[in-house]
Amino acid sequence: MGFKQIFVNLPIKDMARSQAFFRALGLDFNPQFTNEQGACLVITEDIYAMLLVEPFFQGFTKLPIADAKKATEVLIALSCDSRAEVDELAAKAVAAGATTPNAPQDHGFMYQHGFADLDGHQWELCWMDMSAAPAQM
Repeated sequence: MGFKQIFVNLPIKDMARSQAFFRALGLDFNPQFTNEQGACLVITEDIYAMLLVEPFFQGFTKLPIADAKKATEVLIALSCDSRAEVDELAAKAVAAGATTPNAPQDHGFMYQHGFADLDGHQWELCWMDMSAAPAQM
């Protein structure tokens, strides 16, 4: 396969509010692909989230848009460099208005915590020590 990047598309209600939230986490947007209808959130040089206001998002699907505050539509999992980074990002998210639907989980070789953003999308942050991971999961 020749896949090189991922663009996760997420429906949002308020563009300015969503951009302010993710900037509070230390993330930024690619201005070339950002306007009042959509914003390209840069997570890494190969991972992006397209934040699309709901009417614009609806143009890409015939199905109804899920209300992420009432039903889980997706879990977005991102790996971090350390346990401390997991906790730091979760704390920044809460300070910017997010909620934490689950308590942190420590599995020894893997530590995870996450948050639900302002629109209810769940972001799972994790750190893994692969040398301590079980042979099979």
